[in-house]
Order: sequence, then structure tokens, then C-alpha cells
Amino acid sequence: MPTLILVRHGRSTANTSGVLAGRTPGVSLDERGAEQAAALPGRLSALTLAAAVSSPLQRCRETLQPLLDARPELPLHTEERISECDYGDWSGRKLAELSDEPLMRVVQQHPSAAAFPGGESMRAMQARAVEAVRDWNARIEAEHGEDATYLMCSHGDIIKALVADALGMHLDLFQRLHADPCSVTAIRYTALRPFLLRLGDTGDFASLAPREQAIRADAAGDTATDAAVGGGAGAP
Repeated sequence: MPTLILVRHGRSTANTSGVLAGRTPGVSLDERGAEQAAALPGRLSALTLAAAVSSPLQRCRETLQPLLDARPELPLHTEERISECDYGDWSGRKLAELSDEPLMRVVQQHPSAAAFPGGESMRAMQARAVEAVRDWNARIEAEHGEDATYLMCSHGDIIKALVADALGMHLDLFQRLHADPCSVTAIRYTALRPFLLRLGDTGDFASLAPREQAIRADAAGDTATDAAVGGGAGAP
């Protein structure tokens, strides 16, 4: 079965403003996110990719554009099922405001029970994303062979949910995972089990610094801050 390269979109204007973007239209990459996207073709240069599959949201399409420019032969497909979680009434709100909502504690500690007002549940989010990957695995293998590699550009919570599934983790544990903007996560699927080959790989170790150093680096636009929804929506 194929190897899946999961790329989280680059840093967005919502990330830097501390907003839970969700599916709000018009959220683009910020300057740092554009730089991250520009570096993606070089980071993936050693890989032969059978296809690229993207969330329909603008920030994912912008992240993939430099890669598509560098590889004009690479087919691009849009997949609704790997779009961001539908946060419903929470979409567009500041994470600082949402931290006081009782539901946020459920999102952090018992996400399998979390359903966003006017939106979807986190269980439904994971189920649709896993279904999409299963379908694309079968399609890529049928068209390109079992050793093929393909790429999906999606969102933090989607990627974390897919990794949890690959590891056999309950969704309630997926907040223990983290994927920075424009990080690369790789999963090799086989008939018996998936293998997690990379998780949130950016090649940048600044985010591993002690918290005080990480906060200073974040002020310079270099690393992540904590967030429990939006895949780390406060992260760069």
C-alpha cells in the first residue's frame, strides 16, 4: 500500500492573530507561511510523488502552489473530507475567549465527546478523514502501484486525528500529538498495519527549547505556542 505524506498548511494570518479560523473563507498564509511553502519543494525533492491532494481551503492551496510550480506534471486533487474541522459557532473567534468555554475542557480532555455548536463532532471529523485516506490509498495503489508515495495538504486537527488512527490510539489521546505549520508527517500503510515514519518534521528544533526561550522565539516568528483546538491554532 502507498506511503502518505501529510503536510500541514503554512503559518496563516489566523495563526498569528490567535483566531480559530475553521472554514472561514479568505484566511491566507502570512509572510512566514509563504516562506515555509516556498521551502517545501526543496524539502520534498528526494521523493517521487504520484499525486497531491488538498483540502479546499485557501491556506492549503497556497501552501502547495510552490510545489506545483516546481512540478507541473504533478496532478492536484481537491478533497472535501480532509478540510478543517467545522467548528461552527466557534469559527472566527479568538482562542483566548474560547479558553473560558466549558466545552474547551472537553476538547482538551475528552475530544471524542466534543461537538462544536453549529458545527461537527470531533469523532465525525476523524471518521471522514480516515475514510478519505483509505479511499485515496486504494486509488493511488491501483493507479501507481503499492510502492507509490502521495501527498495530502491538510490541517492540524485532521493530521493529528489521522496519526491517532494509524497508531491505534483512541481519539481522546490525540491532543498529545502536535504538528507545526508546514510540518511533514509520513505514514506507510501496509495490509497489516500502518507505520508512522515521521511526525511533525520541520527540520527546526527551536520549538524544543525551554518554554521561556520558546516564547522569545515565538515573538520572532520562529516556534509554537500551546493550543488545544485547531491543530495548535496559536502555533506559527
